[in-house]
Amino acid sequence: MGDTLRVCALYPELMNIYADRGNLLLLQRRCEWRGIGFELSASDLGEPLDPEGADLFYIGGGQDRDQALCARDLAEVKRDGIHAAAERGAALLAVCGGYQLLGSSYEMGEETLPGVGLVDLETVRSDGPRLIGNVAIEVDLGDGPRVLAGFENHGGRTRLGAGATPLGRVLKGHGNDGHSGFEGVRRGNVIGTYLHGPLLPKNAWLADWLIARALGRDEPLPPLDDAFENAAHVEARRAAGA
Repeated sequence: MGDTLRVCALYPELMNIYADRGNLLLLQRRCEWRGIGFELSASDLGEPLDPEGADLFYIGGGQDRDQALCARDLAEVKRDGIHAAAERGAALLAVCGGYQLLGSSYEMGEETLPGVGLVDLETVRSDGPRLIGNVAIEVDLGDGPRVLAGFENHGGRTRLGAGATPLGRVLKGHGNDGHSGFEGVRRGNVIGTYLHGPLLPKNAWLADWLIARALGRDEPLPPLDDAFENAAHVEARRAAGA
């Protein structure tokens, strides 16, 4: 097809739990199967982010100590770059800890981590139980309602501000805070979500949406034989009870 998808993974060694690296592998495979080139780069601690250097930026989840390191780097070193990338229409997928860092702050007891301020939300670590389990949400990214299924495990409660749009409505599971009925956030081509599992192999249609948006395509990508991916999606929905 002549295009090349350039993907930049932020902190790939520090922010990579619950098989989140599988999201990158799925993006690569779906590009290769269609004859689309795929280039993967990384932006680690201390490295400014080139807003023109990738079409899709990705940040996964991490342990508390690693997330704290990345939060400060994201706010102090990469803030301008990530804002410029989003403004020019680059796609961004942030999962769990990465999602929490998209907002203004993450309050963890006596410590408050800075956020990059890309979307209107804040997260607070709760004294209550962690929100754990299979989850399914209904989303509409422009082609009608569809279901995303995955796994969540987070102690933080994320509260969307008045200017934020949730990614979807919770069908089963906890979502952002366990009571609002919302999960994730979306701003244009920027998506933040608590869904692990990893997310994209269980929801291949979302991977295709990200690829198309990152490449600036208005038309759907050519279909693939998604028998295995669809089976994983059905199993994830079954596990969530949706």
